[in-house]
Amino acid sequence: MKYLLLLTFPFFIYAQSSFITPMEYASQLYKNPRGIGCGHCHGKNGEGKLIANYIHNNKKKSFRGPAIDGITYREFYKALNSRKKGMPRYFLTNKEIEALYFYLHKNEDKNSAQ
Repeated sequence: MKYLLLLTFPFFIYAQSSFITPMEYASQLYKNPRGIGCGHCHGKNGEGKLIANYIHNNKKKSFRGPAIDGITYREFYKALNSRKKGMPRYFLTNKEIEALYFYLHKNEDKNSAQ
């Protein structure tokens, strides 16, 4: 019996840890939350991105994904839960929204420590 416990003990230690880190989860969620990654429109780090140039009524126009890296959590939450022009509804959970916000602000603690 003692040997059985010794053999199974490592499994209990690793069973308590998560499969991926919170940052890995947040990164994957940003890259592909529900089939269309946030980065396609908002840029790799939420800095905003040009999506397309087009002509409407003989005028050149651009369609841009806005920067989302500098907005507050309240603004971010509201934007994800309301209809915007061109912004799909993802129906994200509160935990997913928190993870996405965490991903966009991952460098703030490093910058404020310098």
